[in-house]
Amino acid sequence: MTALLKNTLTLFAVIVLLGSCNQKDKIDKVLHVKEIAATGDITIQEVSDFLEKEVDLQQIDLINWQKFPYQPKVQFRIAHGNNQIWLKFYVEEEEILAHYNTTNSSTHKDSCVEFFLDPLQDGNYYNFEFNCIGTTHLAFGPDRKQRKFIDPQLIADKIQTESSLGNQPFELKSGGFSWEMTVIIPVGVLVNHKDIQLKGIQSNANFYKCGDKTSTPHFLSWNPVGTEGPDFHQPQYFGTLTFE
Repeated sequence: MTALLKNTLTLFAVIVLLGSCNQKDKIDKVLHVKEIAATGDITIQEVSDFLEKEVDLQQIDLINWQKFPYQPKVQFRIAHGNNQIWLKFYVEEEEILAHYNTTNSSTHKDSCVEFFLDPLQDGNYYNFEFNCIGTTHLAFGPDRKQRKFIDPQLIADKIQTESSLGNQPFELKSGGFSWEMTVIIPVGVLVNHKDIQLKGIQSNANFYKCGDKTSTPHFLSWNPVGTEGPDFHQPQYFGTLTFE
């Protein structure tokens, strides 16, 4: 065996080993999404009450990048009913910021919670980003660069948000705050999956908390993200949702 061939085989073995280690270290959480029976129109307060009574809390508590150690307390509940996704977020943090109140603006710079959903597990996902007053940023695509905004009017017509902080913008406030937000996402806003039925499907997703322009930037996730620096647009690091 020539020295060149030996070196090539050694390099190949190292690459395979590293790939195996990375795959082994990668964690994919699985979350069962309960179906809640509801008939007719349902109010956002009723959704909030259903979630409180029937759904367990989940944690958004992973610090993936040690350069950003701040860890606010962030939890959520998720369920589905009437072919809608129901979410409720709970946040305790030292500062709050709500500069943006225009749909599809840079809500991630404010105190923000996020839900990224790949409905059919094919690598194409929606990024729902809600600042703490319910301003919504929503786009679709396979990665950070190739994204197409969802029509702002459709977002306004379809998605409902209700925050305990109201819906008016404000500048940075310090001193310790707790806030909650309920969100209703009907499948009608999933414009690239018009006929999708949530019941019985399996999807990929991740949940996040950030605040890029607060005085203590932070980037928390539900499922681990294994990138060198903060980047939520990583569908290979999504966990799994199984819709009842």
